Amino acid sequence: MGQIKVEKCPIEGLYIIEPAVHGDSRGYFMETYNQNDMHEAGLDMVFVQDNQSMSTKGVLRGLHFQKEYPQGKLVRVIKGRVFDVAVDLRAGSKTYGEWFGIELSEENKKQFYISEGFAHGFLVLSETAEFCYKVTDFYHPGDEGGLAWNDPEIGINWPHLEGEYCGTADSAGYSLDDGTALNLSEKDKKWLGLKETFKF
Repeated sequence: MGQIKVEKCPIEGLYIIEPAVHGDSRGYFMETYNQNDMHEAGLDMVFVQDNQSMSTKGVLRGLHFQKEYPQGKLVRVIKGRVFDVAVDLRAGSKTYGEWFGIELSEENKKQFYISEGFAHGFLVLSETAEFCYKVTDFYHPGDEGGLAWNDPEIGINWPHLEGEYCGTADSAGYSLDDGTALNLSEKDKKWLGLKETFKF
């Protein structure tokens, strides 16, 4: 294999990817994506769009999924630090409803590949974070779905986050352990849990 190390996660369809970093006193160089290396590792996805976002400390984005046009995502952080989470929503999967999380940062330079059929979200742990990701399908307005980030049925253990579940996805009463208030979009405050979302 070339310039990457690929580790399979406990949930099938999730991969941690570590690029080879070549550094010296001047700085560093790395290939952030090499199709040949990915194919050699058995990852044959084709990406059609690159996205980038910036968020401040305490922002939680998610949990998002696409209903009719699911996207595989290759995510990484180029500035700051986040806790990134994927939740298995694939019908018939032996790990349906289970989650996996990993810290991504500019220091560890790890990437996280999330196959189609997962919900995704992340919590910003640094003062700011710049988040980049490649996707395997284009964005389709109106196709996004979501789950409550704090659904006890899923039971995500968000690090450095304190608060008590009160039956909704609202951020009221939650904060990081340094006192930074949790910050959600109005849309993300209204998502329902796994059972309510997929009750049919």
